[in-house]
Amino acid sequence: MNIIFLGAPGAGKGTQAEIIADKYNIPTISTGNIIREALKNGTEMGLKAKAFIEAGQLVPDEVVIGIIKERLAKGDCENGFILDGFPRTIPQAEALDSMGIVIDKVVDIDVPDEAIAERMTGRRVCPDCGASYHLINKKPVKEGICDSCGATLVQRKDDAPETVADRLKVYHDQTEPLKGYYDGTGKLRTVEGLGSVADITAKVVKALED
Repeated sequence: MNIIFLGAPGAGKGTQAEIIADKYNIPTISTGNIIREALKNGTEMGLKAKAFIEAGQLVPDEVVIGIIKERLAKGDCENGFILDGFPRTIPQAEALDSMGIVIDKVVDIDVPDEAIAERMTGRRVCPDCGASYHLINKKPVKEGICDSCGATLVQRKDDAPETVADRLKVYHDQTEPLKGYYDGTGKLRTVEGLGSVADITAKVVKALED
């Protein structure tokens, strides 16, 4: 089964993609990871991407899609794959279609913006040992102090309220329209992303097998 996972940043689609990949024994393909792999292996598309990166430019869609096509041609994708983080825009989805890459199901993990903001802005991390906490869901024993090593906890820049708001705006402007695009093909399945990981996984499996 060839699957795309959609969802706003912080909706938990990455976690679900990994779980479903294990269940169906198919690879999860993340855009960032495969670009790094193509650069490392010096593939034709990887070398093209390198030229843009070294020039401080964004890697254009046609190169990213070329790298994805290279990755999907590998043997471990014969029985299916999961695309996580791609496509991000309708032009990217159209390019994927034009390459003859058939997608069976598109799963949208739907979480309200307010819940996402609470999840992300409430995270705190230890700069020394890397332990992770949350102001509501996983509080340290002593406020602001790491249980493991006693260092002062910090909020990552990615989790700052203004950064979260900006990322959500980009998602709504650029990526959310994909829901309408794939709904028009009959492939979209929307799953409520609130609740335990196990509960959400059960919903995702039901949506995929429906």
